[in-house]
Amino acid sequence: MREELFIAVQDLPAPRDRVFAFFSDPANLEALTPGWLAFEVLTPAPLPRGEGAVFDYRIRLRGLPIRWRTLIESFVPGERFVDRQIAGPYALWHHTHRFEDLPDGGTRMTDQVRYRLGWGLLGRVIAALWVRHDVERIFAYRRKVLAERFG
Repeated sequence: MREELFIAVQDLPAPRDRVFAFFSDPANLEALTPGWLAFEVLTPAPLPRGEGAVFDYRIRLRGLPIRWRTLIESFVPGERFVDRQIAGPYALWHHTHRFEDLPDGGTRMTDQVRYRLGWGLLGRVIAALWVRHDVERIFAYRRKVLAERFG
């Protein structure tokens, strides 16, 4: 299956250090994830941070429990970090978070997600029917939460 690319850009009226601090704290993932995914962090507290950190989660997708393990592949404080799925439903999930200053003192946050579902023909059908739509719904939810939190 081919690799898909999803990009979301959001300008927030808050300074970059504050936005980055919120995003780089894995304890905030639950607040950024829609309830229909029943997101749960399985890694015991205190949660690790920074490059090399590994987290385990569980989500429910269409009633199916799915475990997910993420590695923070790179971490540049205040600028960007990259998380990569190392175990879970995707053949590839590579998510880059970038943070830039805006002239008005706000922050431009850019999410770039490269993903590919495995499972051959079945994966292509699932991706066409649901995956892109679900990714868009998840990021629409995040956009709303962030607008409320930082707006």
